[in-house]
Amino acid sequence: MLFARRDSESFWTKARVHLWPRRSWSRSTRYVKHRVTRINATPHVIALGFAAGCFISATPFVGFHMIGAALIAWIIGGSIIAALLGTFVGNPLTYPFFWFASFKVGTVILGTAGTHTHTDFSGEFFSSSWEQIWPILKPTIVGCVPVGLVLFAIFYFATRWVVQVYQERRKQRFQLRQLQRDQAIGAQ
Repeated sequence: MLFARRDSESFWTKARVHLWPRRSWSRSTRYVKHRVTRINATPHVIALGFAAGCFISATPFVGFHMIGAALIAWIIGGSIIAALLGTFVGNPLTYPFFWFASFKVGTVILGTAGTHTHTDFSGEFFSSSWEQIWPILKPTIVGCVPVGLVLFAIFYFATRWVVQVYQERRKQRFQLRQLQRDQAIGAQ
């Protein structure tokens, strides 16, 4: 296979790289930024897609983020590729903040902000796990919608601006190169 690894990685190496990038988070962030800005679409469509991925990252349904992001982007007319890249906003460093904020907002919305839920993680947790986890999951599900909408708004406007600036500069570079080519041909 073309570009295949000579020595395959172990399961633990793949798991570690999935949770922590090989190089750094800043390099991974720059990679996602470049991938998003180079998508061939309008800044509005790209921003809608990326913001949809950010919105779905606030939900506690980790295994379904990419499917949900693609579905939301398709429904609202955003770029599905940008939506998939937007899900990278949700990562092991940001999930605790998103879920804590979702839980707190959910308890305020449901009116259970002052009550404390006690979850017993002893041996009986797995036999009656739904009754144990629902008091935590319910406010998180309810609260993830407003938190996700805030993330959607922030990342929509930021992504739209970044993509618009990038595309304008790229267009100017192409026009300058074309002008230089035309002048070189005219000088001959």
